Amino acid sequence: FDARAVGLDPDKDLAVLKIEAEDVKLVPVELGDSGLLEVGRKVIAIGNPFGLDTTMTVGIVSALGREIDSISQRKIRDVIQTDAAINPGNSGGALVNLQGELIGVNTAIATPTGYFAGYSFAVPVNIVKKVVRDLIEYGAVKRGFLGVSIRDVDSELAENLGLRDIEGVFIDSVSHNSAAYEAGLEAGDIITKVQGNSVNSSPELQEQVGRYRPNDAINVTFKRNKQTKTVKVKLKGDF
Repeated sequence: FDARAVGLDPDKDLAVLKIEAEDVKLVPVELGDSGLLEVGRKVIAIGNPFGLDTTMTVGIVSALGREIDSISQRKIRDVIQTDAAINPGNSGGALVNLQGELIGVNTAIATPTGYFAGYSFAVPVNIVKKVVRDLIEYGAVKRGFLGVSIRDVDSELAENLGLRDIEGVFIDSVSHNSAAYEAGLEAGDIITKVQGNSVNSSPELQEQVGRYRPNDAINVTFKRNKQTKTVKVKLKGDF
């Protein structure tokens, strides 16, 4: 088929293409829920490595929430790491679960040689869904931002702050007039959940927030002075 680009998202290395398929019945892949993925689950990568059409390889989810560089030199956060064999030609191919549901789009490998060396990465389907909706509706991706500088809560930080648990994401600073500022979040707060979903790393927090658009209101749960609170934050665009 001839195709035209509806929209591109270089930050996630994704695009939406439109084709005219008259008199041809196309069956779309079922979309799964990447939020249900667990390390150790079996997955299948489908693609055309080295021009070998419709090749399937099997592996497991070896890690979640990884961060890699995109073609735009910005980070792709919260990607799925798998040991399913992926090589040149697999990019853009499906990563599916054993029920045949799409749970990721293969995008990159970590390798010293340019060929598969045991580590490959896919953009989670829950992120893909949001990117696709935005590209079709707006022609560009609309991502909401809190407007905070953050870092992970590690053992050293937990010890310095007298924390019992190593969880959440620490706010170093809050930008003036940002969404976080207007919601009352402060430097020193530790964000633990976004819309009820736990966040334990900077990439997880950024991707959870990035699933929503500017002007969307989300619930942010945080700890302050060892007390847990939840506020509603109306997101803003990049600034």
